[in-house]
Amino acid sequence: MKFFTKRAAIMVSLLFVVTMLAAACGGDSTPQPKELTKISLALDWFPWSNHSGLFIAQERGYFAEQGLEVKIYVPGDPSTVLQTVGAGRDDFGISYQPELLLAREKGIEAVSIMALVQHPLNSVMALKESGIVEPKDLKGKKVGAPGLPSDEALIDTMLRSQGLTIDDIEMVNVGFDLIPALISKNVDAIVGAYWVHESISATNLGFELNIMRMEENGVPDFYELVIVASEDKIANDPEIVQKFVRAVTRGYQDAIADPLDAVALLKRVKPETDLDIENPGVKLLAPLWTTDNGVFGWQEQSRWEEFAKWMVQSGRLSSASDATAAYDNSFVEGAR
Repeated sequence: MKFFTKRAAIMVSLLFVVTMLAAACGGDSTPQPKELTKISLALDWFPWSNHSGLFIAQERGYFAEQGLEVKIYVPGDPSTVLQTVGAGRDDFGISYQPELLLAREKGIEAVSIMALVQHPLNSVMALKESGIVEPKDLKGKKVGAPGLPSDEALIDTMLRSQGLTIDDIEMVNVGFDLIPALISKNVDAIVGAYWVHESISATNLGFELNIMRMEENGVPDFYELVIVASEDKIANDPEIVQKFVRAVTRGYQDAIADPLDAVALLKRVKPETDLDIENPGVKLLAPLWTTDNGVFGWQEQSRWEEFAKWMVQSGRLSSASDATAAYDNSFVEGAR
């Protein structure tokens, strides 16, 4: 009996030693966290409700689930996003359909991989007290703009729809201080301001505005904001692009389902978020995140072709032949 008791004690001791050695050698079955792939996303502007789906994807772990660690940041000069993405210094960026077409003609190899906003947000605004209601009312007036190359083409088309041209107005570069320039009456109207954001900030300050939507005044419907990647990234790292698009899609699906909750999350991440602007603004914005069929990110070939033709007609592009190469729907399709 003593023999068996002593033998059992020895076996228990050996089992304990083996277990300890296995643990010391990393032999336990606890899964180790996988290393995340670091990528960057350059924003087009300071964080606001339109970016909320991105921060949802980050804060709720959707990027991490795809094996990604995403640095979301605002560049010192957001107008350089297409250049930094095209050159591979940023993995992804947010830009504008008109600017992308212009950049590609100059040899910048960036491609839209998903539409962030399906319709124009850019608009022409004037103080209600000015009496400027339609594009034709701008004759002889000063119009403030942020200096983007496409803005002149856009307002020129709006003016031509009512018998004027850009030569009938005076364009003034005010940078992104659009609303301050307008309410101080340094300019009579502004172009480049979003009717889901700046108009609300002006109203909150006590200034009522008249808003002229572009697609209602001669400009072809276009994708206000697109997410871009380089041709090199798409060709050589398609799995990363697909994972990124999958996580972004999930983030915006959450934002579409509950826009106010999306803004609340943005406020927690970015305390400087102005809820008096973003809460009413996101209610206007959220329906523009999806197509009529409810698909986030999808882009239509006809929209790219028609807008490129308009840019040729307006003298901004030399050819519309590159329009279909400027976008890629395959990653949105892969995320559905």
